[in-house]
Amino acid sequence: MKAVCPGSFDPVTMGHLDIFTRAAEHFDEVVVLVTGNPNKRSGLFAIEERIELIREVVAHIPNIKVDWWAGLLVDYTTAHGINALVKGLRTALDYEYELPMAQMNRRLSGIDTFFLLTDEKYGYISSSLCKEVAKYGGDVSGLLPDPVVHAVVEKYRAQD
Repeated sequence: MKAVCPGSFDPVTMGHLDIFTRAAEHFDEVVVLVTGNPNKRSGLFAIEERIELIREVVAHIPNIKVDWWAGLLVDYTTAHGINALVKGLRTALDYEYELPMAQMNRRLSGIDTFFLLTDEKYGYISSSLCKEVAKYGGDVSGLLPDPVVHAVVEKYRAQD
Protein backbone atom coordinates (compact mmCIF):
# COMPACT_ATOMS: atom_id res chain seq x y z
CA MET A 1 0.00 0.00 0.00
CA LYS A 2 1.26 3.47 -0.91
CA ALA A 3 0.76 6.59 1.19
CA VAL A 4 1.50 10.27 0.85
CA CYS A 5 2.49 12.76 3.57
CA PRO A 6 1.61 16.17 2.12
CA GLY A 7 2.68 19.55 3.42
CA SER A 8 4.61 22.72 2.77
CA PHE A 9 7.56 21.62 4.96
CA ASP A 10 9.10 25.10 5.07
CA PRO A 11 11.26 23.86 6.70
CA VAL A 12 10.95 20.18 7.55
CA THR A 13 11.07 19.65 11.34
CA MET A 14 11.95 16.76 13.64
CA GLY A 15 8.21 16.27 14.13
CA HIS A 16 7.73 15.87 10.37
CA LEU A 17 10.66 13.45 10.20
CA ASP A 18 9.14 11.41 13.04
CA ILE A 19 5.82 11.13 11.16
CA PHE A 20 7.58 10.16 7.89
CA THR A 21 9.63 7.50 9.67
CA ARG A 22 6.65 6.01 11.46
CA ALA A 23 4.52 6.06 8.29
CA ALA A 24 7.31 4.21 6.45
CA GLU A 25 7.01 1.40 9.01
CA HIS A 26 3.34 0.86 8.05
CA PHE A 27 3.26 1.43 4.28
CA ASP A 28 5.19 -0.14 1.41
CA GLU A 29 5.99 3.28 -0.02
CA VAL A 30 5.61 6.76 1.44
CA VAL A 31 5.76 9.86 -0.73
CA VAL A 32 6.63 13.05 1.13
CA LEU A 33 4.80 15.53 -1.06
CA VAL A 34 5.89 19.15 -0.93
CA THR A 35 2.85 21.19 -1.87
CA GLY A 36 2.83 24.65 -3.36
CA ASN A 37 3.49 26.56 -6.53
CA PRO A 38 7.18 26.33 -7.54
CA ASN A 39 6.90 29.64 -9.41
CA LYS A 40 5.85 31.56 -6.30
CA ARG A 41 8.35 32.43 -3.60
CA SER A 42 6.10 32.46 -0.55
CA GLY A 43 8.27 30.77 2.05
CA LEU A 44 11.77 30.79 3.45
CA PHE A 45 12.85 28.02 1.07
CA ALA A 46 11.98 27.51 -2.57
CA ILE A 47 10.19 24.24 -3.40
CA GLU A 48 13.39 22.79 -4.88
CA GLU A 49 15.34 23.60 -1.70
CA ARG A 50 12.69 21.96 0.47
CA ILE A 51 12.77 18.83 -1.70
CA GLU A 52 16.56 18.59 -1.45
CA LEU A 53 16.55 19.09 2.32
CA ILE A 54 13.88 16.42 2.80
CA ARG A 55 15.72 14.01 0.50
CA GLU A 56 18.84 14.52 2.57
CA VAL A 57 17.16 13.81 5.91
CA VAL A 58 15.20 10.74 4.69
CA ALA A 59 17.99 9.22 2.58
CA HIS A 60 18.43 6.41 5.11
CA ILE A 61 14.78 5.27 4.71
CA PRO A 62 14.56 3.28 1.47
CA ASN A 63 10.78 3.29 1.04
CA ILE A 64 10.41 7.09 1.22
CA LYS A 65 10.29 9.15 -1.96
CA VAL A 66 10.03 12.94 -2.22
CA ASP A 67 7.99 14.81 -4.82
CA TRP A 68 6.07 18.09 -5.23
CA TRP A 69 2.61 19.05 -6.41
CA ALA A 70 0.78 22.31 -6.99
CA GLY A 71 -2.74 21.01 -7.69
CA LEU A 72 -5.45 19.13 -5.85
CA LEU A 73 -3.98 16.45 -3.63
CA VAL A 74 -6.54 13.86 -4.79
CA ASP A 75 -5.43 14.41 -8.39
CA TYR A 76 -1.87 13.51 -7.38
CA THR A 77 -2.95 10.43 -5.42
CA THR A 78 -5.15 9.21 -8.27
CA ALA A 79 -2.45 9.77 -10.89
CA HIS A 80 0.16 7.92 -8.80
CA GLY A 81 -1.95 5.04 -7.47
CA ILE A 82 -1.68 6.16 -3.86
CA ASN A 83 -4.16 4.61 -1.42
CA ALA A 84 -3.73 6.68 1.74
CA LEU A 85 -2.90 10.07 3.18
CA VAL A 86 -0.91 10.33 6.39
CA LYS A 87 -1.12 13.43 8.55
CA GLY A 88 0.49 14.15 11.91
CA LEU A 89 -1.62 15.66 14.67
CA ARG A 90 -0.06 17.75 17.43
CA THR A 91 -3.20 19.08 19.08
CA ALA A 92 -6.98 19.10 18.84
CA LEU A 93 -6.64 22.24 16.70
CA ASP A 94 -4.75 20.21 14.08
CA TYR A 95 -7.55 17.65 14.13
CA GLU A 96 -10.21 20.32 13.66
CA TYR A 97 -8.26 21.73 10.71
CA GLU A 98 -7.49 18.34 9.11
CA LEU A 99 -10.87 16.60 9.56
CA PRO A 100 -12.85 18.56 6.92
CA MET A 101 -10.00 18.16 4.42
CA ALA A 102 -9.88 14.42 5.07
CA GLN A 103 -13.62 14.18 4.57
CA MET A 104 -13.49 16.22 1.35
CA ASN A 105 -10.63 14.12 0.00
CA ARG A 106 -12.60 10.95 0.77
CA ARG A 107 -15.66 12.36 -0.99
CA LEU A 108 -13.65 13.41 -4.05
CA SER A 109 -11.63 10.24 -4.53
CA GLY A 110 -12.38 7.67 -1.84
CA ILE A 111 -8.91 8.04 -0.33
CA ASP A 112 -8.56 7.44 3.41
CA THR A 113 -6.58 9.67 5.74
CA PHE A 114 -4.58 8.12 8.57
CA PHE A 115 -3.76 10.38 11.50
CA LEU A 116 -0.61 9.76 13.52
CA LEU A 117 -0.31 11.44 16.88
CA THR A 118 2.89 13.40 17.15
CA ASP A 119 5.44 12.11 19.62
CA GLU A 120 5.07 14.27 22.73
CA LYS A 121 8.66 15.49 22.49
CA TYR A 122 7.80 17.17 19.16
CA GLY A 123 4.28 18.34 19.94
CA TYR A 124 5.18 22.01 20.31
CA ILE A 125 7.36 22.23 17.20
CA SER A 126 6.11 23.97 14.07
CA SER A 127 7.94 25.22 11.00
CA SER A 128 6.64 28.73 11.65
CA LEU A 129 7.83 28.78 15.25
CA CYS A 130 11.25 27.41 14.27
CA LYS A 131 11.63 30.11 11.61
CA GLU A 132 10.68 32.80 14.11
CA VAL A 133 13.22 31.57 16.65
CA ALA A 134 15.98 31.22 14.04
CA LYS A 135 15.25 34.62 12.50
CA TYR A 136 16.13 36.31 15.78
CA GLY A 137 19.23 34.19 16.41
CA GLY A 138 17.71 31.53 18.66
CA ASP A 139 19.00 27.97 18.68
CA VAL A 140 16.81 25.54 16.72
CA SER A 141 19.12 22.55 17.20
CA GLY A 142 17.08 19.47 18.06
CA LEU A 143 13.94 21.04 16.60
CA LEU A 144 15.06 20.63 12.99
CA PRO A 145 17.28 17.93 11.47
CA ASP A 146 20.94 19.06 11.49
CA PRO A 147 21.20 19.79 7.74
CA VAL A 148 18.03 21.88 8.01
CA VAL A 149 19.38 23.81 11.01
CA HIS A 150 22.44 24.70 8.93
CA ALA A 151 20.31 25.70 5.90
CA VAL A 152 17.98 27.88 8.01
CA VAL A 153 20.89 29.65 9.70
CA GLU A 154 22.55 30.26 6.32
CA LYS A 155 19.30 31.52 4.78
CA TYR A 156 18.81 34.11 7.52
CA ARG A 157 22.48 35.07 7.47
CA ALA A 158 22.19 35.75 3.72
CA GLN A 159 19.17 38.01 4.35
CA ASP A 160 21.10 40.26 6.76
